[in-house]
Amino acid sequence: MFKDLFKNYIYPIAVFSGGMIGVGFLSLPYIALQTGIWLMLCYFLIITALIVAINLIFCKLSLKTPDFKRFPGFVGYYLGKWGGIYAMVSTIFAVFGILLVYLIVGAQFLTTALSPVFSGDILTYVLIYFLAVSIIIYFDIKVIERVEFWVLILLFTALFFIFIEGFSQIKLSNIFFAGNSGLSSFFLPYGTLLFALWGIGLIPEVEEMLIGPKGHPKKRLKTIITISTVIISVFYLLFILLVLGISGKQTDQTALTGLKGFLPGVLISISLLLGALATFTAFITQGIIFKKTLMFDLKIKHWQAFVITCVPPLILFLLGLRSFVPLVSFIGGILLGIDGILILLMYKKIGGKNIVIYPLSLVFLLGVIYEIVYFIK
Repeated sequence: MFKDLFKNYIYPIAVFSGGMIGVGFLSLPYIALQTGIWLMLCYFLIITALIVAINLIFCKLSLKTPDFKRFPGFVGYYLGKWGGIYAMVSTIFAVFGILLVYLIVGAQFLTTALSPVFSGDILTYVLIYFLAVSIIIYFDIKVIERVEFWVLILLFTALFFIFIEGFSQIKLSNIFFAGNSGLSSFFLPYGTLLFALWGIGLIPEVEEMLIGPKGHPKKRLKTIITISTVIISVFYLLFILLVLGISGKQTDQTALTGLKGFLPGVLISISLLLGALATFTAFITQGIIFKKTLMFDLKIKHWQAFVITCVPPLILFLLGLRSFVPLVSFIGGILLGIDGILILLMYKKIGGKNIVIYPLSLVFLLGVIYEIVYFIK
């Protein structure tokens, strides 16, 4: 019974939650610093509810769609050839951007945490990071589902110890203050939060983990996805409160490096390794999903899909693309926003309710328009 609990609930929740935790959450304290905590709390409630709704819709689609398809395959199945082609192109750009972001931030954290002890420059740690994730991606989800579980345990444990050590330095005045006024600041959290909480691509992975001799996992899938989303949302919020409470207006764009002047060196290293672990597991999960997308939807051989998945982010890094905050906002607000609209169009195809489809589509559309305007500026 205890073994079944892990297999049917805990490991799937760990895979979905661990896959969601990437670099998006690292920028959230800085975003909260810009907007103020009260506006950020409002966004958390709204975006979490939006993500839960879109996840449940995609669960319905996943359970009605033939197995061994990924997002572009879903779009092609329901919206036709051209919809599938667009979804594949969008997925390729989004995944390369996401994996590049993971590589940049993960390598930066490893360099800062380990170079004082082992020496070496950022290129050395990029290659170490790249080699490690590439090996695990080659062997698929069965290798990492237990790793995801223990990484999540370490993430929460590290957060707890940072809280204990930094509790005496937490100041409510660092948390509850007026943020910047203005329209640009008001909409600032949208794209980043959407990016941080988005986990649509993981749902087919979790469904395939659950399918077994006991039948279709309809009820379990929806429960697991909802619980995972809420857990991660709460984790992100606690992370924001912790970092802001300690570093206040000295909070930087990656959150963890801004704690240097407030916590002991050992805890700084732990917090940086925490960030590296988060990007590491997310890189692996997203990489496996994309590799399977290429295999299942484009019928590409395993080794070719593996090379296409892993090599381009490293090349982009070596070419000098190393800025991640604008990329996170762009991917979250525009590419994922369009994906949200596509999901709602697919939902309409299976008889979805217009009272759900139109309001949610409007939210995604307005978000896309805002991010395009903001990006052009």
